[in-house]
Parts: sequence; C-alpha cells; structure tokens
Amino acid sequence: MRRPTGSLAEGGLVAAAVVLDRLTKLWAQHWLEPRGEVRLLPFFHLTYVENSGAAWGMLSGRNSLLVVVALVLLGGLLWARRSWPEDNLWARWGAALVVGGALGNLYDRLAFGAVVDFLDFRVWPIFNLADSCISVGACALAWGLHLEDRKEKTPA
Repeated sequence: MRRPTGSLAEGGLVAAAVVLDRLTKLWAQHWLEPRGEVRLLPFFHLTYVENSGAAWGMLSGRNSLLVVVALVLLGGLLWARRSWPEDNLWARWGAALVVGGALGNLYDRLAFGAVVDFLDFRVWPIFNLADSCISVGACALAWGLHLEDRKEKTPA
C-alpha cells in the first residue's frame, strides 16, 4: 500500500482545521450566543463575541482590509512553501495549520463580516480554534524554518 504524499496529508490537516473550526463556531453561534457567557472554571469562560477586527480589537471594523491581508498572506505562504523540503514536517505541517486557521477565519469574515470568538481565559483576548491553529502552526513553521537555516549553515 502506498503512503499518502506530504501534500495529501497537509491538505487533510488544512481540511480538518477548517471543518473543526466551522463546527465549533456553528455550535457557538447556535448554543452559546443566546447565553452570552458560560463560566466553566474560575479562569476559563465560554464568551460569545463577533470580532470585526484583529487580535486585541486592532483594526476593528476594518473587515475588508483584513480579508485582503489574509488573502495576500495566504498566497505568500503557499508560494514560499514550494521551496521547503518534503522532509521538513515542522515547516510543512505548521504551514498547513496556519492555512487552515486562516481559511476558517476568512470564511467568517466573508460570510458574516466578523470572526466568531468564544474561548475566554480572562487574561487574553477571546479567541477560537482557527486562531489556535494559526498560533501553533506559526510556532511549528518558525521552528521548521529555523532547522532548515541551521542545516544550511552546518559545514558538510
């Protein structure tokens, strides 16, 4: 049996991130929005918000600009990804998580004019699964690119 190629696995990760993000946001829209906020732990609440800006409320109301920025960054990331070696899973899977998260939030911006957020640790801006994919993916991507850089600098 043939193993799936890296691109197929990456595509699956992108799809999984988008689908899980949509499912959690649909749940938040239908169940959490009428309640507004639910305390689960002293430090963790589920709080429904619609964010028309970026993190920390930056660029609030500038949804169109954020759509353009997301499309440009996605295009740049996918273009740069072509040059990464197949065996650099940190970079490839990290990029797939970033792409999946970005597509999840982009869907919200295009469909609703704002991103649905609901995970609230009270000491951090309220966020969602797509934001988590972007953050974790960006860290994995940075690590993968760092490893590539070290390989290139290591004498043969």
